[in-house]
Amino acid sequence: MKKEIKVPDIAENVETGLIAGILVSKGDKVAEDQSVVEIETDKATTDIPSPFAGTVAEIKVSEGDEVKVNQVIMIIETEGEESQDNEEDESDDETSDQDKENTKSDGKEEQVDDSDSNSEEEETEEEKNDSKEKSSGKENEKEKKDQSDIPASPSVRRLAREKDVDLNQVEGSGPSGRITTEDVEQFAGKSDSDQTDDDDNKAKKTKESKGEKQPSTDFAKWGLISMEPMNNIRKVTAKNVQQAWQTVPHVTQFDEADITNLENFRKQNQDKIAKSGGKLTVTALLLKIASLALQRFPRFNASLDEENDQIVYKHYYHIGIAVDTPQGLLVPVIRDVNKKSLSELAAELSEMAEKARDKKISSDEMQGGSFTISNLGGIGGTQFTPIVYAPQVAILGVSRSQYKQVLVNDEFEKRLVVPLSLSYDHRVIDGADGARFLRWICDVIEDPFSILQ
Repeated sequence: MKKEIKVPDIAENVETGLIAGILVSKGDKVAEDQSVVEIETDKATTDIPSPFAGTVAEIKVSEGDEVKVNQVIMIIETEGEESQDNEEDESDDETSDQDKENTKSDGKEEQVDDSDSNSEEEETEEEKNDSKEKSSGKENEKEKKDQSDIPASPSVRRLAREKDVDLNQVEGSGPSGRITTEDVEQFAGKSDSDQTDDDDNKAKKTKESKGEKQPSTDFAKWGLISMEPMNNIRKVTAKNVQQAWQTVPHVTQFDEADITNLENFRKQNQDKIAKSGGKLTVTALLLKIASLALQRFPRFNASLDEENDQIVYKHYYHIGIAVDTPQGLLVPVIRDVNKKSLSELAAELSEMAEKARDKKISSDEMQGGSFTISNLGGIGGTQFTPIVYAPQVAILGVSRSQYKQVLVNDEFEKRLVVPLSLSYDHRVIDGADGARFLRWICDVIEDPFSILQ
């Protein structure tokens, strides 16, 4: 029996994605839960498994295609269910034959009634009504006969009767146009949602009209150009940062921290951490420091509920780490940072960064963050202004550290200094609070031993 593989609900508010890879070919044998395609969606690449075992009969998509949730992407030929399908077809045929017999039988009764009525000189009112009922019965029998020719199983026909759905109006999505349960459900719900859809479309158009896209420019008239379509990750990133920049009143606070002692601490403990399977990096150390700062300054671990004019304080500490990948910017979330040791944080950070670069990270692993760290120190730069990762209210930016002459105990010393930048939502956080938060982080960086050991 042929069965469909459809795009599942991958994550909340995700309706479309791109086919990043097709993992099987036509004619291949697949096992239940075996991955058959990769879909790039909502800043992640997710494997779609086959819900049943069988042989690939048809592949309905190609790499690079955009697909929607519930769209059919593959047909699988399964074994051991053909007889059940045949029984359904035979049951349909029996139903059709029984309908025909009923039609013939009714026809005979009508002939007898007609002959009896001809012997009367006048038709009574009761006979007229009886004639109308018989005429209506013929129409119903004809409609039932027409319905029997529709490719649908008895269970689907039963559902159609319960939902008051005319199968003649339903387009089948199954093999050879066969009508499935999903087809009937979708058709039944369509009428109820038409008005809602109209209202949603109007609201969508109103929103779009407020931020119309700039018309395309013909750059080719000035010289040679080439074009590349934006991948799904880039499109999602562009949408999110634009929305954040337009809706969040950003303030960016800058400061510098003497990271010499922290760097010494890192070098002294890196071998110990490596035995646990992780790599002790500055980012891993900043994860721990940031979780302590968020507990001390809870407003930086909050979100703004605009609809109800409330500040939502979160009592969990899930910190996102911006990761540079060939596909674009991804932000995996390290959960419950406050409950984990440096060894655990270092190992998990390495694992999540690797999954992000290998396109194996899921959407769930990038949701629920309450604060974000973006470390560009490995690339370069002296300062930058990171954009708040809404609905969070703050993000910490880290630039490349450099040696400077720093006054220590009335004498200048060569010290390693790291530039930090903190962007925050001014609706929730005041400037003085931003300065205190960032300075506290700098103080801990400069004297880490009392806290991190």
